[in-house]
Amino acid sequence: MEQPQNPNNKKPNFKINLYWIYTVIAFILIGGYYYSNMQNTTDVSWSKFQKYAKDGSIKNIVVYQGQNMLEATVQDSAIQKVTGKTKQEVGSNPKITVQIPSSDKISDLVSQWEKENGVSVPLKYEKGNDFFSQFLWTFGPLILLAFVWIYFMRRMSGQGGAGGGVFNVGKAKAQIFDKSAQNKVTFKDVAGLSEAKQEVEEIVEFLRNPSKFTELGGKIPKGALLIGPPGTGKTLLAKAVAGEADVPFFSLSGSDFVEMFVGVGASRVRDLFRQAKEKAPCIIFIDEIDAVGRARGKNPSMGGNDERESTLNQLLTEMDGFGTNSGIIVMAATNRVDILDKALLRAGRFDRQINVDLPDLNDRKEIFGVHLRPIKIDESVNIEFLSRQTPGFSGADIANVCNEAALIAARNGKTYVQKQDFMDAVDRIIGGLEKKTKITTREEREAISIHESGHATLSWFLEHASPLVKVTIVPRGRALGAAWYLPEERQITTKEQMLDEMCATLGGRAAEEIFLGRISTGAINDLERVNKQAYAMIAYYGMSDKLSNICYYDSTGQEYGFTKPYSESTALLIDQEVNKMINEQYDRAKEMLLAHKDGHRALTDKLLETEVIYKEDLEKIFGERLWKSRSEEVLANVEPKADEPKDESSENDEINQDVQPL
Repeated sequence: MEQPQNPNNKKPNFKINLYWIYTVIAFILIGGYYYSNMQNTTDVSWSKFQKYAKDGSIKNIVVYQGQNMLEATVQDSAIQKVTGKTKQEVGSNPKITVQIPSSDKISDLVSQWEKENGVSVPLKYEKGNDFFSQFLWTFGPLILLAFVWIYFMRRMSGQGGAGGGVFNVGKAKAQIFDKSAQNKVTFKDVAGLSEAKQEVEEIVEFLRNPSKFTELGGKIPKGALLIGPPGTGKTLLAKAVAGEADVPFFSLSGSDFVEMFVGVGASRVRDLFRQAKEKAPCIIFIDEIDAVGRARGKNPSMGGNDERESTLNQLLTEMDGFGTNSGIIVMAATNRVDILDKALLRAGRFDRQINVDLPDLNDRKEIFGVHLRPIKIDESVNIEFLSRQTPGFSGADIANVCNEAALIAARNGKTYVQKQDFMDAVDRIIGGLEKKTKITTREEREAISIHESGHATLSWFLEHASPLVKVTIVPRGRALGAAWYLPEERQITTKEQMLDEMCATLGGRAAEEIFLGRISTGAINDLERVNKQAYAMIAYYGMSDKLSNICYYDSTGQEYGFTKPYSESTALLIDQEVNKMINEQYDRAKEMLLAHKDGHRALTDKLLETEVIYKEDLEKIFGERLWKSRSEEVLANVEPKADEPKDESSENDEINQDVQPL
């Protein structure tokens, strides 16, 4: 009859555990102890005992009452005669045990031996214990010691406690996924990222069908590095690779290599690749690789024996060292590629660097489509509208918007999630929680209204300023007032566009000075943004007459260390050009506000009355805006029709906050 074969065609792998070795040694020591005790005690008959007692071979006697047994210690000179062994074999103070007919008559016999034979033997009575008590007193401490030993050994070997121990500290903590894993993510669950998906799909295809590429002389890439801002889907893309690949997938974080013990990180790297070689072909995914991949020699705290540096050296060796790791593909993700070591980024280790950027309009449509699947929505929700309303949102932000909208609808007792709920969710995420109970005086409310109306007025009349969608003087988050704009998604930005945006940003401070005759701290956020933008235009983009076509931007992210790439006179010139640019736009803002002071006053009164104004209110006061951005034109095609209820607060987008210092 044919014997059944092992489906894995592998021999059983028996591993020696240090825990069992230590246990065997402990039992050997305990057994030796009791064996020596057994060698030290001899049983004799009652007649022989009387003979030994009469001739002076007994040193002392202990009688155990209730058990009819005595224990006698033998004189050193009579050891050979009584036990038949030498003193070296039985040790010092050997004993004999005797079963006696009655413990009451022993004292009489001892007195008789003393009278007749002149032998004086000390006699002592002790209360006898039952067998169970004697067993506990004899073996109990050893049993307790054995249990304590086993407990600590199991803890140390990671078998009895959570998270491993001393003997497993050098083992890799990678999670292993295979094709039988439940609830796996596939490429269908990853919306957008078409270029990035194409790159990783090719890696999966190579593992599934390598002959398709090797026939033409191609080689499998050794590594792929996913680069992008937080929340763009790098880890999700790696999960999709794990779900699609028919090979083992090892997943762990860069911080899993770092431990308080020296040499543990390098040991875990070696163990990880050892496991991967056993299961090749396979994929290793290291999330947040910058935890161990930091550039060597640039961090003052990293010395020659630094744990992170030794871990990185071992990782470099394993990825493309003298040995071969055929069939192992290393994937990693980071949002700080500028600090990674150059040796880690070279071809042969990470052959491909895949950029996972923030989603554009089409990608946001697909992402909304994925996250809206489990949500009950009605016909008022338009994916095109939502994607236009969320420029600059990452995939994680969009997932948060959908979840927050569902929570808001449930809080209001609705059976479906509507467009209003999504817009409230966008407001909540961008601007923070609305604080209607925050106490503000009449003068403060008027100052806030004048400030926000200044922004709204200038954004309406400046060609390149982002069109305003909504203004509110209800405190939200840390802001006392907020304005929502609908910026265009540009690939390049001109100087005129940046100057118009700067002028609109200064509109709040200019309105305070003109119509209140004083300025306040409410423009701190505006001034911060304008200052950064002006310095970027002068020092980075070369948009200055006196410093034209000069850029001091450092694309490597090192920012020139402790030195500036220009002289002190150039620094002074930069400061002068920045002040000149900001003052020009501030004067321009005041001129435009004076030209439209009546409309600004009407807008301020409306804002004080309703606390919130929309684009339609500006159209009634100022008339139709002369310039329309592409975003406005597209939104006009997806907005509700005239006979449908208007969702006035749904045209909400990027926030311009005026933060009041705490």
